[in-house]
Amino acid sequence: MNRREFAIGSVGLASAKRLNVETGARPQSQDQRLPSKIAGIRLVDSAVANAATELVRLVSPPYLFNHAIRTFVFGSLVGRAQGLRFDEEVLYLACILHDLGLTGRFQGDLPFEIQGAEAARQFLEQQGFAKAKTAIVWDGIAMHVSMIGHFKQPEVRLVGEGAGADVIGPDPSQIGRTDVDQTIKAFPRLRFKTSFLNTCADVVRRHPAGASRSFMRDVGERYVPGFHPRNFCDYVISAPFAE
Repeated sequence: MNRREFAIGSVGLASAKRLNVETGARPQSQDQRLPSKIAGIRLVDSAVANAATELVRLVSPPYLFNHAIRTFVFGSLVGRAQGLRFDEEVLYLACILHDLGLTGRFQGDLPFEIQGAEAARQFLEQQGFAKAKTAIVWDGIAMHVSMIGHFKQPEVRLVGEGAGADVIGPDPSQIGRTDVDQTIKAFPRLRFKTSFLNTCADVVRRHPAGASRSFMRDVGERYVPGFHPRNFCDYVISAPFAE
């Protein structure tokens, strides 16, 4: 997907109503509304948050939508455990939109995290969301797979913390078993491990130029005998969940 195609693909996101017309999807029904709280964490229900939620529901498979919600809950729980102050709406938007780059509608030749950050930026701009806050959402999405995000402001840091907790397992000192169980009950994993890895592999097959990774790993694999870093797939498979 080139820059022009990316922009054209995002034009329809000006409002959730318009998106429904373009995709042929039915509007979010009453029984699809999110619960007000999960594990003591309030789910943001502002107009822009609701529009973002509907967008992600429309373009994502159910397992990936549920992962986005769990990312916010787990990220918020980590933030609470660490005593961080953060803008709940900004964090919610970054979390709910963080995997747009893995969806058929928005994937492309940029690294998936950048692809998703760009889609989120255009969506939020069309929603009239504040420019400074949109920039934080962009950083949160673009940096959620990198340790760089850990050293940024809480809203950026917690996207990676939340996603990491859901993908490879939470730190029990920060997220208790009861909170994990409540979150998974509200938003089941739906064979997350297999589904997530297959989705990522499909994106790599279609857009190999977007399969980025740290240059240090490249150097190690080429020049350091015996260097065999653990594969990301191993972390997902060994995560402390049944599936």
